[in-house]
This record gives sequence, structure tokens and C-alpha cells, in this order.
Amino acid sequence: MADGRILSIESLGLVDGPGIRTVVFMQGCALRCKFCHNPDSWQCGIGQSISSDELYAKILRFRPYFERSGGGVTFSGGEPLLQKDFLLEILKKLKSANIHTCIDTAGVGEGGYGEILRYTDLVLYDVKAIDGEGYRKICGGNISVTEDFQKELLESGVETVVRQVVVPGINDTDEYMQKLYIYIKEKLPQVKTVELLPYHLMGLHKYKKLGIAEPLAGVPAMSKAKTEEFYKKYFTDM
Repeated sequence: MADGRILSIESLGLVDGPGIRTVVFMQGCALRCKFCHNPDSWQCGIGQSISSDELYAKILRFRPYFERSGGGVTFSGGEPLLQKDFLLEILKKLKSANIHTCIDTAGVGEGGYGEILRYTDLVLYDVKAIDGEGYRKICGGNISVTEDFQKELLESGVETVVRQVVVPGINDTDEYMQKLYIYIKEKLPQVKTVELLPYHLMGLHKYKKLGIAEPLAGVPAMSKAKTEEFYKKYFTDM
């Protein structure tokens, strides 16, 4: 059995999948996204060590909330796919108990995701950018890695919701939204729902606490009203 490393557990989450959910924030991420609000989750090998049995026991305490609300468990981060063996263990336990499972991921892990996806009911797939240059600028990664994940996700048939953070001065344009719509249609045709998430400033205190320079210093929070306009204009027919 593989132990996992987690940052924290949110007992009663309401925004990371359907219903009331336990959200497990896993430790470690290969990306350094400029709009990340969890920089404390970046470093691998630290955080709380926990076995899948221990985590399963914690989760079961909230099962009545899942059953009443149509909720379940979401694995977020950090990047849950970087802890593939541990993730698979806990997903199997949850599925055996008929608990709805969800992964919130950028699709940047260790590869070979087929078995994990077999035990996953929903994927919240975080699109960082839609071309290689933009991807490198926004998160310092190679877009080909996440596009390999996209192929396995498409083959799996798992229900998928695309998430895109909208940042002033970076991707808050009609041109970008048009390209994002085409990108999703071509790369992830199974997607029926898109969530546009306005960039916020709530995680900036973490950068100061960790002594990390704010990558978007001076950039204001994204207008929720404008974000909603983009959604209504481009994504209501998905």
C-alpha cells in the first residue's frame, strides 16, 4: 500500500463537483501557474503523510452528506496525478462503496492514466492555455504532456468539465475565448460544460508567507460580470 502526501482536507466543499463534497488537496505539482492560489501545494515530498485506509476512514464520516446531496469526493491539489499509486488505491476503495469520485487536474502527472480514469466519475480538467507558447508563459510547462492526458481522457469516456481561469491582460479577450471554444471542440469533444473562473486575489497572502514573489503582482481581480458575459457569449451551447 502506498502512503500519500496531502496538503489539507475540506470537509464540506460546494464548488468542486456536484453536491456536498470532501475535497482532498494533494501535495506536489510540476507546474508553476502564475494564477495559482495554492503555492503551498507545489513542493513534492512534504505535507501530511496518510495511508489510503486512514483517508478512507476520514471520508466515510461524511457519507450521509454525499447521499443526501448527490455529492462525493474530489481530489485536487497540487496535482493528484503525481501520486498515481496512492490515488488509485483510494479511488478503488471509494468506488467499492459507491461514492462518487472526481479529479480536479491539469493532466500533468506520470502518464498511464487509464486505470485511474476507470475509477473516476468526473474530471474537472484545468486548461491553462491553448498553445505551446502560452502554456510555457503561464505555467512553465510543455503542453504536449497535458495533451497526452487529453487523449486518454477522451478514450475513457469519463464525464469532463473544462475549467479556465480568466486573468486580466492575459486571456480576457473575445479572441482568446473564440480560440478556447475551438480548442475544446477539437481536443475534447465529449465536454458538455465549461466553467470560466475569474482570477481572484485570495491566495496572495500565501506567496508572502512562503517568501515567493507574486507572479501577477499588480494584476487586479477579474470582473465576475465580464467573465459571465464571456460564458454566455461562447459556451452556453456546450
